[in-house]
Amino acid sequence: MLEKIVLLAIPGLAPFEFGVVCEVFGVDRSAMGGPAFDFTIATADPGPVRTSLGYDMVITSDLSVAADADLIAVSAHHFDDVDERFLEVLRAAEARGAWVLSLCSGAFVLAEAGILHGRRSTTHWMYADRLARQYPDTEVDPDVLFVEDRHVVTGAGTAAGIDAALHIVRSELGASAANVVARRMVVPPQRDGGQSQYIQSPVSPVHADSFASVTEWMLQNLGDDLTVDQLARKALMSSRTFARRFRADMGTTPSAWLNRQRIIRAQQLLEETDASLESVAHDTGFGTAAVMRHHFVKVLQTTPTAYRRTFAVRQSA
Repeated sequence: MLEKIVLLAIPGLAPFEFGVVCEVFGVDRSAMGGPAFDFTIATADPGPVRTSLGYDMVITSDLSVAADADLIAVSAHHFDDVDERFLEVLRAAEARGAWVLSLCSGAFVLAEAGILHGRRSTTHWMYADRLARQYPDTEVDPDVLFVEDRHVVTGAGTAAGIDAALHIVRSELGASAANVVARRMVVPPQRDGGQSQYIQSPVSPVHADSFASVTEWMLQNLGDDLTVDQLARKALMSSRTFARRFRADMGTTPSAWLNRQRIIRAQQLLEETDASLESVAHDTGFGTAAVMRHHFVKVLQTTPTAYRRTFAVRQSA
């Protein structure tokens, strides 16, 4: 049963993500039919705790209150060294089967404690590669809003911490309880898609001069049906040689590279124009809106319609 929640105040904490945990678990919503948790903020050395924005929070409880907590939460922080006492609290919580939650870069604290070993995880997309390099024993998924793996929940960037926290409420207390919390916070109780739709994806740089003119031509002709044979002729190579060298130099296949550029161009058109989905699909080489939707869901975990609704630039009157 989810009753006692302890939020760790680790020096260098990011106030927004810290506040997300306070808002989801620290507010009594029993009057609306929602949950009321036994919520405590704790730190290793009670007193002033410096935040990432340079001001202090005064925390009065020490880590002893976490010994029997049903959930230990860690907010984002700025990659400072973490006191071993915080790591011991997290290890103990994981060992007794309690929930453990991290938001954004707080995943690095969990990884340092060793509890992401052999587990899937996520973090803000800007830090996903770093987490994977620094802690290769965790499988990092940079595309999702949160990951749960055996009661350890890692949330993605910033606001995705709300999704991760509500997931725990929903898992333990049911959808109606999560809905009450979400309604009070004026957020959707469960969002579709992942954080991949928020990643800024510039056109990949060309690492080899031999493909500079070909890739530039590909970008100028995204709406056409471009085949490997056609691209190979443009590069004055055999199809087999072109495919092999393109993958070696660009790190991906010609079709995968082309598909990613088509998605990037479609995102731009959906954001900046009122063109129909069929028109966008035609202009970017997907052919039909149905095919474009398939690739959006596969790569961005959202639909073109939902993407436009979220990111379209609205001209004010």
